[in-house]
Amino acid sequence: MSIADTPDATDIAAVAAVAATAARVREAIGAVVVGRERTLRLALAAVLAGGHVLLEDVPGLGKTLMARGIAAAVGLDFARVQCTPDQQPADLTGSFLFDPVEREFRFRHGPVFTGLLLADEINRTPPKTQSALLEAMQERQVTVEGRTFALPRPFHVLATANPVEYEGTYPLPEAQLDRFLLRVDIGYPPADDEVEVLRRRLARQREDAEFAPVIGAGELLALQAGVERVPVDEDVLRYCVDLARATRAHPAVEVGASPRGSQALVLVARALAVLDGRDFVLPEDVKECAVAALAHRLTLRAETWSSGVTAEQVVSGLLGSVPGPPSSR
Repeated sequence: MSIADTPDATDIAAVAAVAATAARVREAIGAVVVGRERTLRLALAAVLAGGHVLLEDVPGLGKTLMARGIAAAVGLDFARVQCTPDQQPADLTGSFLFDPVEREFRFRHGPVFTGLLLADEINRTPPKTQSALLEAMQERQVTVEGRTFALPRPFHVLATANPVEYEGTYPLPEAQLDRFLLRVDIGYPPADDEVEVLRRRLARQREDAEFAPVIGAGELLALQAGVERVPVDEDVLRYCVDLARATRAHPAVEVGASPRGSQALVLVARALAVLDGRDFVLPEDVKECAVAALAHRLTLRAETWSSGVTAEQVVSGLLGSVPGPPSSR
């Protein structure tokens, strides 16, 4: 790191404050969401990095509960959309309706005008609606009948997809998958955690869980600005690029990760460093998020896919073969 890149005392203090606040947010969500530390950590890191998250796993593992918890803890308005095959773009974005009193058409905002949108089973909605969501995710705006409407800030999408059910679904195109900063699986909980889930459900004597807000939307923007101030050493930057380039040369991969993939590694690694209270990024931060940041950006060859090899396995293998910088600071 050059002298010009060295953070001053003010930057270090800001990172420490971000880390302390983020720890309180994690604690508030963890009080209700049981045994999901890894998934919660990655999802929260993606939000701190300003991105969107795709949660891909079978139903009933707490994806909606986690999304509600993140939204409540960071003070964001929350909206949930159950995606269906007959869903139209206007069902997300809103539409113009005629006002008989004013004798003019007025725009009625759709559920996308929120702080955190949970798009449940996003692969069930048709491509036209997926493209409307794509504009919202990338541009933070929607266009309806030639007029553009800005979305509130911060704005994040947490989408879910069921990877084991294909009937009546529309696989997300690569362009939209690429807009998700991370794709994270959840997995079944260990037996003790599952018992704890049942114990807490019986204790609260109702279905809905309550989350305590920790910060407001304005404070979340300040946290995201704090993450942006974290510097990254040149050798870590090159390590991120080396990992992305290695996916393009892998024999099992037809289309590798674009430069947006290496950028995702850097952005999320900075957020993970802040969650650990550090004002610098380690190679281990990159490795922690590499599978979630890169695997969904790969297109495997047909023979690779048919042999049962997954994109996650490809990225995991590259973490063991691509040399990284030393971890010492």
